[in-house]
Amino acid sequence: MPVRNDFAPGEFCWIDLAAHDSAAAQEWYGALFGWSHFSMETGGGPPYAFFMNGDSTVGGVAQMADEMQAQGIPPMWNSYICTQDCAATEARVKEIGGTVTVPTMEVPGHGKLAFFLDPEGASFAAWQTTNVSGPGVMVQEPGSLSWNELMTRDSAKASKFYGELVGWDFAPMPMGDVNYTMIKNADKDAGGMMAMEGPHFEGIPAHWLVYFAVVDCDATAAKAGATGGKVNVPPTDIPVGKFSILSDPQGAVFGVITLKASPQC
Repeated sequence: MPVRNDFAPGEFCWIDLAAHDSAAAQEWYGALFGWSHFSMETGGGPPYAFFMNGDSTVGGVAQMADEMQAQGIPPMWNSYICTQDCAATEARVKEIGGTVTVPTMEVPGHGKLAFFLDPEGASFAAWQTTNVSGPGVMVQEPGSLSWNELMTRDSAKASKFYGELVGWDFAPMPMGDVNYTMIKNADKDAGGMMAMEGPHFEGIPAHWLVYFAVVDCDATAAKAGATGGKVNVPPTDIPVGKFSILSDPQGAVFGVITLKASPQC
């Protein structure tokens, strides 16, 4: 189902972009994916807006605080894991070797969130909804979230950490010379994990990567590159389709993918 508000614990349920210039990001992604946007009332907090695909929400965009920018924190896409108890997830992160970067906080009328680093430094978030009757989030449709993938140098350590924290299981997936692992949540595909092996990954920190479904990977990559973005990995065929890794003009990295067949939901 393309629009969901029934995410189970352990599923990725939200994504948003922390941008250095939120307004510029809204314009660029709107041109690339056809998204519109509308601003959320934050009660005096940092500006926040929703990216929309037609009438459906696909994610959010936040203006990164000046102090965070001064620390050299780059723009990035954030991946949120659904939890039934954000505070309990925060406590567990501390117990098993992760780091809390934003303690549990409430978004009135919507839910609770917290931000963490895993033991290798990859940033991720937890989300506990308090509004199950909301409008839902579009996924698995062109111009919406298709996949979340952990890029890591230590797959065994990452598997242990997320297995203990979230309850995920992990299954190796043949992908040519690439060391790839499927993430399973209650026997359903929840994401992937790729080992960063080889000199081409030198200097790249561990991170969670978001992929957006697109109708034409080649055309999307070409458009991104022609409008101030960067094509980090050109359109490449893989068993499930064709993907490309891009950066927006501010440097936030994301993937796009054209699938050969619809993934299982």
